[in-house]
Amino acid sequence: MTLPRYTRGPVPRSAACALAFATLLASAAPAPAQVPARSADPAVRGIPRSAFPRLVPLAPGVYGYEEIRAPGFTTVSLVVVGDSGVLIADGQGSPSATQRLLDEIRTVTARPVRWYVVGSDHGDHTAGNSVLPPGVTWIVHPNSQRQLQQDAVAADAANARTGSSAAGATPSPPRLVVVPPQAMTGDREQVDVGGRVVEVRFLGRAHTGGDLMVHLPGEKLLFMSEAYLNRVFPAMRSAYPAEWVTVLDRALAMDVTRFVPGHGFIETPRVSREELVAFREALRAVIAEVTRLHARGLSADAAVREADWGSYRDWFLAEQQGPIAVRRVYQALDGSLPRDTR
Repeated sequence: MTLPRYTRGPVPRSAACALAFATLLASAAPAPAQVPARSADPAVRGIPRSAFPRLVPLAPGVYGYEEIRAPGFTTVSLVVVGDSGVLIADGQGSPSATQRLLDEIRTVTARPVRWYVVGSDHGDHTAGNSVLPPGVTWIVHPNSQRQLQQDAVAADAANARTGSSAAGATPSPPRLVVVPPQAMTGDREQVDVGGRVVEVRFLGRAHTGGDLMVHLPGEKLLFMSEAYLNRVFPAMRSAYPAEWVTVLDRALAMDVTRFVPGHGFIETPRVSREELVAFREALRAVIAEVTRLHARGLSADAAVREADWGSYRDWFLAEQQGPIAVRRVYQALDGSLPRDTR
């Protein structure tokens, strides 16, 4: 897909953004008769692998970025272009994948990337952060900063083991975990990117201990990172299940018309709300089913075998993530979840 470029010349930002947005919207919009399937699977939605990565226009100067990752669904980043530079929320899962994101950004603006929001501290969103420009301003929750510090220590140890055992063999590239130098001191931070103010919000623990969301009040848009998985089975390896439901309630109560997920497809405003509600109901159903099995006195292993997810068994990653969800909800019910500070 050929995308329009912003220039450094005298063209006003509002005009340039509007032109780029209109051009992208025209090229990306489906035919009127097409109604995308409610699925996280590109094949089910009829989207070829060759369509990715792609920038999805959300508003003038605001884009979602969808890239395919294993095992075949999207990881979503947010890009906000301001007069003073570019803000990115969430990268991708490797240096090469994040470099592709940066390359795509350069097709719509020559302005520098100046801010980076860690929406999720998981590696599929942070493992490529080593290619971000030097001097970028990091915005991260303290819980996620601590998690990245722990991940960096583990990566250094793994790299040392790999190096010492690779005599005579081609060593694997070292795993690099970038730890942001500073963290937020509250639950909200504003960033003036030039021409618009972006709000970074912590609505509570959800998919991780430090989920951050990016709110654009003027556009009534909320990028939710991994707190919202569109048609993806609730992934709970480091989640706080009951608190996650509360976070979704808070998001739905905001003055927002478009909710952007961290995985799954970006939807139209109306469908995005419907799908966020559907994801909240999936989360509630998973918690209720595991709670039922726990109350019967089943072990976690037995609960994994007996869990009945109903229609959610057809959601993306259900087979992989169902057992993880059982064990995480058991931890919550037994009072053994990690005690991150809020």
